[in-house]
Amino acid sequence: MTTMKAIRLTGPTAAEDLHPVDVPVPEPRPGWVRVAVKAFGVNESEVTSRRGQSSPDFSFPRILGIECVGVVDAVDVSSTLTVGQQVATMMGGMGRGWDGSYAEYVLVPEDQLITFTSDLPWEVLGALPEMLQTAHGSLHRALRLDPGQTLLVHGGTSTVGLTATSLAHNMGATVLATSRKSENRLLLEHVGADHVVIDDDTLAEQVSVICPNGLDAVLELVGADALPATLALLKPGGIGCFTGALNGHWTLGDVSPFELVPVGVRLTTYAGEASDLDEASFDGYLKAIAAGSITPVTSAVYRGLARVGQAHHDLEHDRRPGKCVVVL
Repeated sequence: MTTMKAIRLTGPTAAEDLHPVDVPVPEPRPGWVRVAVKAFGVNESEVTSRRGQSSPDFSFPRILGIECVGVVDAVDVSSTLTVGQQVATMMGGMGRGWDGSYAEYVLVPEDQLITFTSDLPWEVLGALPEMLQTAHGSLHRALRLDPGQTLLVHGGTSTVGLTATSLAHNMGATVLATSRKSENRLLLEHVGADHVVIDDDTLAEQVSVICPNGLDAVLELVGADALPATLALLKPGGIGCFTGALNGHWTLGDVSPFELVPVGVRLTTYAGEASDLDEASFDGYLKAIAAGSITPVTSAVYRGLARVGQAHHDLEHDRRPGKCVVVL
């Protein structure tokens, strides 16, 4: 075996021009492991990279893909892993600084792999790495959420929002999740929202009825320009975390900190790394998913690399809640 199929880009391209090509199979080297890719999620950041609008660490030519699940296929003699082990990986430069998971095989630093054992289908597992890492990091490393606390997930129907809602509810927090559309109420309740609030001009009033003394925590996923309004919903000692910008607003311009952060309220951010999600936590989440106490949401499943272009098209044009997953 010397070649494999992969989605390799030589420059910015449209979704319909994403086609598998033959490329050399990567060979393991010290500290790196070859993984046979079984499934991967498709992410907004990969759409941005495909357009040539990514971060400075991205360059063409490149095989996209910042996450995947699969099995160990080949290792260097120094490796502690075993061929056939189930593994997950995400971020850390994959698909940006070095070739990623839109391929039959991917080479990954060994210390960036999470080993696990699960009977969950690959299409379920493939949706998990990046969104679990981001939701887990936001809730535990940034917000340090405790059971019994109240949390507002602003942007509740995003992939991270749905995951954070489910994780927070499962740990015993009281979760308020937002949507601009009332038809998303049942979905948010299904994943664990204790209260669904419609994101309109009455958001503050709706929250105050549920939590008259203010919120303990806010996870901001809509945009930086929403922070003044959502931070104002926190009680003294409360904390807000800015993790995402669904509306594309990552900065606040000339807003003064005095106008942004109320007295006694804290603001943090989360843009962490794969190491923030340890194997024990990942394993616990897999067990909770298998038991039905955490509910991941998948919007569509695509079979084979030839369907990656359709997945990108749908992610750009079809805003159904949940993760797009490609299964090989």
